[in-house]
Amino acid sequence: MNLWRSIPMVLIAASILYAGFCAALYFLQRLLIYLPRPASDSSGATIAMQTPAGPVIVSARPRESGRAILYFGGNAEDVTVSLPDLAEAFPDDALYLLRYRGYGGSAGRPSQSTLFADALRLFDEAHARHPVIVVVGRSLGSGVAVYVASKRPVTRLVLVTPFDSLVDVAAPQYPFIPVRLLLRDRFESWRYAPNVIAPTQIIAAAHDELIPRRSTQMLKSRFRPGLASMVVLPGTGHNTISGSPLYVPSLAGTR
Repeated sequence: MNLWRSIPMVLIAASILYAGFCAALYFLQRLLIYLPRPASDSSGATIAMQTPAGPVIVSARPRESGRAILYFGGNAEDVTVSLPDLAEAFPDDALYLLRYRGYGGSAGRPSQSTLFADALRLFDEAHARHPVIVVVGRSLGSGVAVYVASKRPVTRLVLVTPFDSLVDVAAPQYPFIPVRLLLRDRFESWRYAPNVIAPTQIIAAAHDELIPRRSTQMLKSRFRPGLASMVVLPGTGHNTISGSPLYVPSLAGTR
């Protein structure tokens, strides 16, 4: 009899612990989403873009060219590491790689709203000097890239290991947590993709262990008919895709 009487207390205690865990995830979720990295020592030229939170740093390869490439990286990426691949794919173009707030010396703290605002600011500043803009987004940065392409006159959009929504990535990681209710920074590319008019290239990893293939395929279906194409690079994972010999040609659009 005592055992049966204790069951409600156990359930109440478990409910309190569960609610506390969910609350902790809600308030600390940005510590799990954004994993800032310092810039490498060989970061090259930089530009300080002024924002309300302070200067946001942009790694750059200046060129007197009519075309510029804007790059938005992943959640734990030092974007300067991607500079050689971009330089090879786009040898004659200016390159601008955004270091998100809190990353690589940039001021402030990252969030969806600040990443979106900074990305639009970078586009506007680059577009004033370069009439043709290609936007490249990788992983988390694909959500930024799709948003920019939905709001600005992007010439071409390239998405590397993209997702339909960050919920698609987070939910399988926490199957017993109501992620769809708790997630604040959702990066819902499905919401913005229908407004994109730029030709779009999606580059997926054959063995992506983080982004479900169905999420990438669903994103492709969100674009206007015939606008988006997808290539799957064999033998690659989420973090190894750039090691493929097909990666740079896919970025450049020559494959």
